[in-house]
Amino acid sequence: MTRAADIEIPTRGPREDAPAGELPAPLGPLADSDRMRAVAQAAGLRQMGVRPPLVPYVQSVWRRRAFIATLGRSKAYARNQGSYLGQLWSVLTPLLNSIVYVLVFGVLVGTTRGMANPVAFIVVGVFMYRFFDSSVMAASKAISGNLNLVRSVHFPRAVLPLSTSVTELTTVLPTTAVMCVIVWASGLIPKYADEPITWRLLLLPVAIALLWLFNTGCAFLVARWVAITPDLKNVLPFVLRFVFYASGVLFSIDHYVRDPALAAVLGYQPIAVYLHLARATLLNEPEIQVDPVMWAFGVGWALLFLLVGFVVFWRGEERYGRD
Repeated sequence: MTRAADIEIPTRGPREDAPAGELPAPLGPLADSDRMRAVAQAAGLRQMGVRPPLVPYVQSVWRRRAFIATLGRSKAYARNQGSYLGQLWSVLTPLLNSIVYVLVFGVLVGTTRGMANPVAFIVVGVFMYRFFDSSVMAASKAISGNLNLVRSVHFPRAVLPLSTSVTELTTVLPTTAVMCVIVWASGLIPKYADEPITWRLLLLPVAIALLWLFNTGCAFLVARWVAITPDLKNVLPFVLRFVFYASGVLFSIDHYVRDPALAAVLGYQPIAVYLHLARATLLNEPEIQVDPVMWAFGVGWALLFLLVGFVVFWRGEERYGRD
């Protein structure tokens, strides 16, 4: 390795009219800058605030996969530590939301007309949508909530939205078990259809994994956009509420939307696709079956958003913590 002492410092040559024996004059600030840059390069240091090439960036993120997993799990564990019920709130929140929506929309309003088991239909929709909603909202704080870390430590910033995505995945695992129990128990209500456990339940982890990949891609996009335009964080709740009502969380799109073109747009948009995949694995509904086309859309949306989201986030790497 080159030592700092071995680096030659640029200097000016002696003036033609200079007395004999006069030493060359240093170049001044430019020479100091060149010298410090040479010293840093010799020591293996890299300049901060510069976007690295894509492939080395991916490799750098992959080398930190253990740290990402540990950071994500620790955030999930610490999320509700300040409350009496602690981690139970990760299950109670979607459960209470489901109860409210079942009573209002399933019983009073009757938006689930045509469903053999409206309780199970709404519960699966609410639990799965909360997974998406919480992932997006957590990603909106991935950069702004860690500015001190971003400005003081050199690391690939993609670690931060990735860790929030891992946090939400860690949280959704116990809630999924509760969701399955509620769906099965709803079949015991006399006027609702039974929800037997079938081979389709084996596809539920695949549906959740695809939704997680999609959420991760959205996390990259949201983290980039909010880091550059912080006001977007205040708009996100309204956007997510619109997506909630437009994705068939509380009602069947095919049953209520009569226009074929609009029904196709709403039915094949990402959130509606993942709700369909999860419901197809749990519900005994004639209109909701395991459809290879829907699974193909699920895989396509997940890969598309993951790749595009990562590239978009990488392109803003040098701006995080500066805007």
